[in-house]
Amino acid sequence: MKLLFVVNEAGFFLSHRLPLAFEAQRRGWEVVVVTAPHTGEDRLLDCGFKHRTIPLSRSGFVPTQEIRSYRALKQIYDLEKPDLVHHVTIKPVIYGSFAARAMRVPAVVNAVPGMGFVFTRRGWRAAIARSLVNLLYRLAFAHDNMRVIFQNGEDLRGFLAHAIVKKHTAVLIRGSGVDLDAFDPDAQPDGPVTFLMVARMLRDKGVYEYARAAARARETHGDWRFLLAGGVDPGNPTSLSESELRGLEGQYGIEWLGHCDDIPDLMARCHVVCLPTFYREGVPKTLLEAAAAGRAMIASDVAGCREVVTDGVTGLLVPSREVDALTDAMLKLGTNGELRDRCARAARDKAEAVFSVHDVVEHTFRVYDELLVS
Repeated sequence: MKLLFVVNEAGFFLSHRLPLAFEAQRRGWEVVVVTAPHTGEDRLLDCGFKHRTIPLSRSGFVPTQEIRSYRALKQIYDLEKPDLVHHVTIKPVIYGSFAARAMRVPAVVNAVPGMGFVFTRRGWRAAIARSLVNLLYRLAFAHDNMRVIFQNGEDLRGFLAHAIVKKHTAVLIRGSGVDLDAFDPDAQPDGPVTFLMVARMLRDKGVYEYARAAARARETHGDWRFLLAGGVDPGNPTSLSESELRGLEGQYGIEWLGHCDDIPDLMARCHVVCLPTFYREGVPKTLLEAAAAGRAMIASDVAGCREVVTDGVTGLLVPSREVDALTDAMLKLGTNGELRDRCARAARDKAEAVFSVHDVVEHTFRVYDELLVS
């Protein structure tokens, strides 16, 4: 069997889909990963995967560039002749589905990991873009042997309600999973209360809101620490620059750590994990990791975050974009160690019950097997 993944970035594939690819290798399948160039693909080769690149812009819509992406995918499908293709994120899903149908790829899996900035932008241009994307999704999901994986029930129900996807093709798998064994939920740190936000450094992830809330909380708790971890993302129109992030450090007293690979160590250094995102997330990886680490969480009350954070049980939910509410949540968890510990234990219990990466891989391969015997 030959399994071909198409994803915009090699780095995203390595952080979110690597266990699936390793399981395919274990079963004797050949794995090919297709990404945009210069996105960390050297590490794919180190893992033993074949790699191909396509011209793919993650931001904006330039017809000539989009046609090039589609044609490149058709050519790769023709050369590789995969038994199954797994597309992840908007452009790979849409262009890859059209290309797979044109080249008669036997089986297709489309992963919709969240609604992204196309669905969080405001104004008439954004409304037109959303309508276009929904139309393209509807047309793309016409393959005869396809499954569409959603990470949260709200997105699944929305696609069904708008007749974008057919009920028999829709599958719910809650997130990309987390390796529970990589985290020590008992390793609570000493020292002052420490908050942590892990994300790409995007405005739509709530970086400014986190920094402003941190500054307000520090007015009465000057010893508290607020860590910010993640790299800049030049391909995203809402990315902050390095100079902007250094400016936030000086203005608001947060500590920007840049990109960090050792997430378990990072989680072990904090008491509370925050994600004040604007996005309709799929299921945020950082919250899965926080739950596995046994950390209380503060997150926006949006789709995806609600899959992990149960308000008052595993953490606190706050309205997105509201700094006052985020500050109040920080103060509540920061000053109440008993509540913090109770949320931490409940978070780990939920991770064990729902979000194990082994369960996610097993469920996904059931989807693969169902398509391959059709």
